[in-house]
Amino acid sequence: MSSSRPESLTLAAARRVVLAAQGFGPARPAVVDAGHLRRTVARLGLHQIDSVNVVARAHYLPAFSRLGPYDRTLLDRAAWGPRRERRLFEYWAHEASLLPLSMHPLLRWRMARADRGEAGYGSMRLFATERRGAAMALLDRIRADGPLAASDIEGGRTGWWAWSDAKRALEWLFYAGHITTLTRRRGFERVYDLTERVIPPAILAQSTPDERDAQMALVDHAARALGVATAGELRDYFRLSPVDGAAAITALVEREILRPVAIPGWPVAYLHRDARRPRRIGGRALLAPFDPLIWERDRTERLFGFRYRIEIYTPAARRVHGYYVLPFLLGERLVARVDVKADRAASRLLVHAVHLEPAAPPETLDELTAELAEMARWLSLDDLRMPGHIRTPPRSTGHA
Repeated sequence: MSSSRPESLTLAAARRVVLAAQGFGPARPAVVDAGHLRRTVARLGLHQIDSVNVVARAHYLPAFSRLGPYDRTLLDRAAWGPRRERRLFEYWAHEASLLPLSMHPLLRWRMARADRGEAGYGSMRLFATERRGAAMALLDRIRADGPLAASDIEGGRTGWWAWSDAKRALEWLFYAGHITTLTRRRGFERVYDLTERVIPPAILAQSTPDERDAQMALVDHAARALGVATAGELRDYFRLSPVDGAAAITALVEREILRPVAIPGWPVAYLHRDARRPRRIGGRALLAPFDPLIWERDRTERLFGFRYRIEIYTPAARRVHGYYVLPFLLGERLVARVDVKADRAASRLLVHAVHLEPAAPPETLDELTAELAEMARWLSLDDLRMPGHIRTPPRSTGHA
């Protein structure tokens, strides 16, 4: 490992590196095709999945933020279409995620750990050991009878948190790589099938890397996607343990793929050797709560001086900014946040509240309104309803 003094990077330069790495800055294409979408997912490494559908499901939003309006069936076909059209697969990465098929070999070590009962959540692990027979019987049923969802087995107990024994067994089989998602039903319920009947043969035939090599490749992906990041942020991108993540980071530093840098107010950070360093970033974007640019809230605050918390689970009387709030990126800063909802029955995009940041430039509201109109068009909604009052928080709140 190099003993030379770390390079110094200003906060403004770090922001530009991060935004460029995340795919912000270039002009949006006039027409978005499957290639644009494929390259966006490849750049980020994953699109996080979440069940909330206030505006659109979370996995659709990162591509909209970077590319503008696009045909969401492009993503549906890539993730859950016929086998020959598949370009993505579902697995646990940062959280439940859609990932490029090329990432499948890099996550097989996690599947193997789950198969041994060394990974997974709570009682799910029991299906790797003392309840393995029941899980294998369920796997045999899928092999013989075809795809299954949890509701096919236990009468519809499929709420996001209402995990029955059947759901736990299916999720362990999924985590361990025995099955994967074939499609999604109404309500976003997973339908599972054997992995070998879903993942293309050419992907399954690829060799499985050693654990350390796979983890190093995952941290490399994370570093490319983040541009510059702390050790904790690099580990968190694909949810590596501190031990696994530290070994991978050390190896990448020794190979000079990651370079330590000093940023004012940051812990030690690492810059990917291929990171672009633009002099300016333009454009605008509405960001989902689970967008990788902002999903790590402390990083968001260090980068942008923007304290962000999702308030869905906060009682209404205690919410500060609203139920489903999207930060608004303009150029190189987060300049506003909007509480927004797609009212599909009335075919309108409802903006319940707009909070401008104290340093928001004069053009913020016009740019935000234009981007919300783009979102309404993307969602095939006929109307955009803005609130009558635009709020600017006082500087003393700390929301910079």
